[in-house]
Amino acid sequence: MSQQTQRYISLARTMVRRFHVAGYARSSKVPMSKFDPQAFLPFEVMRQKLECVKGRLNRPMTLSEKILYSHLDEPETQEIERGKSYLRLRPDRVALQDATAQMTLMQFISSGLKKVAVPSTVHCDHLIEAQISGEKDLARAKDINKEVFDFLATACAKYGLGFWKPGSGIIHQIILENYAFPGLLLIGTDSHTPNGGGLGCLCIGVGGADAVDVMADIPWELKCPTVIGVNLTGKISGWTSPKDVILKMAEILTVKGGTGAIVEYHGPGVESISCTGMATITNMGAEIGATTSLFPFNARMTSYLCATGRAEIAKMATEYQDLLVADKDCKYDQLIEINLDTLEPLVNGPFTPDLAHPISKLGENSVKNGYPMDIKVGLIGSCTNSSYEDMGRCTSIANDALAHGLKSCIPFNVTPGSEQVRATIARDGMISVLEQFGGTVLANACGPCIGQWDRKDVKKGEKNTIVTSYNRNFTGRNDANPATHCFVTSPEMVTALSIAGRLDFNPLNDELEGKDGKKFKLKEPHGAELPEKGFDPGEDTYQAPPPSGDNVTVNVDPKSDRLQLLEPFEKWDGQDYVDMLVLIKIKGKCTTDHISAAGPWLKYRGHLDNISNNMFIGAVNAENDEMNKVKNQKSGQFDAVPAVARDYKANKMKWCAVGEENYGEGSSREHAALEPRHLGGVAIIVKSFARIHETNLKKQGMLALTFANPGDYDKVQPSSKISLLNLKDLAPGKPVDCEIKNNGGSDKIQLNHSLNDQQIKWFQAGSALNLMKEIAAAKGGGEKK
Repeated sequence: MSQQTQRYISLARTMVRRFHVAGYARSSKVPMSKFDPQAFLPFEVMRQKLECVKGRLNRPMTLSEKILYSHLDEPETQEIERGKSYLRLRPDRVALQDATAQMTLMQFISSGLKKVAVPSTVHCDHLIEAQISGEKDLARAKDINKEVFDFLATACAKYGLGFWKPGSGIIHQIILENYAFPGLLLIGTDSHTPNGGGLGCLCIGVGGADAVDVMADIPWELKCPTVIGVNLTGKISGWTSPKDVILKMAEILTVKGGTGAIVEYHGPGVESISCTGMATITNMGAEIGATTSLFPFNARMTSYLCATGRAEIAKMATEYQDLLVADKDCKYDQLIEINLDTLEPLVNGPFTPDLAHPISKLGENSVKNGYPMDIKVGLIGSCTNSSYEDMGRCTSIANDALAHGLKSCIPFNVTPGSEQVRATIARDGMISVLEQFGGTVLANACGPCIGQWDRKDVKKGEKNTIVTSYNRNFTGRNDANPATHCFVTSPEMVTALSIAGRLDFNPLNDELEGKDGKKFKLKEPHGAELPEKGFDPGEDTYQAPPPSGDNVTVNVDPKSDRLQLLEPFEKWDGQDYVDMLVLIKIKGKCTTDHISAAGPWLKYRGHLDNISNNMFIGAVNAENDEMNKVKNQKSGQFDAVPAVARDYKANKMKWCAVGEENYGEGSSREHAALEPRHLGGVAIIVKSFARIHETNLKKQGMLALTFANPGDYDKVQPSSKISLLNLKDLAPGKPVDCEIKNNGGSDKIQLNHSLNDQQIKWFQAGSALNLMKEIAAAKGGGEKK
């Protein structure tokens, strides 16, 4: 631990002792961030609301409950039942990344409002493709995406959002460095928004329509989550890293085990994890389906706040510490125990983040399962693992290898999480070491983690292995090659495996041969938690909004193939959906990547009609086990899925899609809901949904339905005609009657839904945005309430 880090922790503990003795001082006005001088920390309001809820519940509360319930719109009357009631909440701020911000801002423009109601920011991180190196790739991205970046910059200026320019870094790292604070309730249009939980926040991934609600000063609705407690004992040490905690959680809970729940870490083991290490764990909580994850406020968080220039926030958080830790004897819906002393480093994959291999078993399991043993590329960084500490620990391994005349034997890509991290590791010599090791430093952006990778070393369809410190490894996720076997692990393990170049290397036990022919074992990684000389902010990449946007013009060229203003969806006509066609019956896993691919399609995220040409192209058709090939029931011919959907829409033929478990897991991208709606779909019928996607479908006026009997999935054939009956009687908790017609026969089944009264109104109005406009018009011309 560096002297600087020790000083920060000593200061943190002094703060805790001082305020424990002195009691609670009167709340003073401390800004939430240096960029929001007129938006203050909400602790006093939180306390008032929480006291109201405490009096009603009369029981100890978990930390996540404290933060959620202290942000209720109406704490006096809000029904509160974990797993059942819908909470109406007032988040403190909104964060948008550039790929989802386009459609979100299009929806906000459609609302007719003049300015966002809460502090909000846009972060340009998704549209930068990794091709050559950071500087060259950034310049290329600025050129080819100029129209989109200009739109985002002017829209931010007009409507009062902060704008982080391309090259500033990944949204979640910028939030952690500048905006996150213990007790914050933030929503973000990216599934890895929970990264902020490492600083004691409730940061929740949502679709763009949810973000529009909050920016429009409308309470945000969330089904009251259940709470999973994770008691950490022991201590992180050696080759084990914070990443291994969440990889273990993925093994325990699988990709859907956290659905509808907040994961709350606690216990003595927490003290051995840095703030950025905690952020790694909460970030990847998205891969277990969790609503979000968080840690209790502690000295490591104070250290990080002080190191990032926010000592006043740390001081205030310490004063209100009772709000920022769980009550003694609080009850969890599920409790998981993890002993960090015995936790072995894990490598998870391929094709799913919950298939865990202890490093001691990876080689054996790879042989048994026929995984390609030779590793083609190693990649470290991304929003999950790109902190100063991560880079320092990887640099220590690289230095060890270089001292023995070795370096990475495969291409080794490094993605700094932010301009601040890049500038600091450059100043401190880490980039130089990683480049000597064979690394290529990419832009401060998402890059290969989200498929923004112009990969040249293998052909599409060629079976190969890559190892990354990323968070997600679905089929084709990184390079659009369905034959790429991607394994996710810690950045330290990626670095070690890149030296050996094989999956059967275990750095805990195995030796390498140095240039001098002598055998040696890699030393355990080490690195400073925080920089001894403080952070170097690097280039200033922030654009603040002007006091007024009245003189700012936002232009969208009607001829653009990148941007398109939205047209409202049609209202429900009051009739049942009779004899709907099945556009596609999906077999197996269907993530939002399968529904709306990223990679080269990211450039169309602001143009709904163009991006709809990727709808379901990655989903496997149960009829023929092929992707992007379905039978047009009107013509009898097979064609691409979007083409068939467009034909049905042109002929006013309603359609639905049918899927299996955890449909829509993965990214928060609402395009996966907008596209089916745009191309004429009216219902998605599956065995179960991922949380964010289910909400996104509801927001766009689609019926998100689940089989009451999961076995009824087998009754649906690609040629079936499906009717949804008695929709005029649609009500919360009441199943929908469904008739499936097959070859002259029929089956009557029931479908469940989770629609509440408000969400039924979204369906009837055609979308949540339509309803918002109707309410505004009724109040007199679209004025903000």
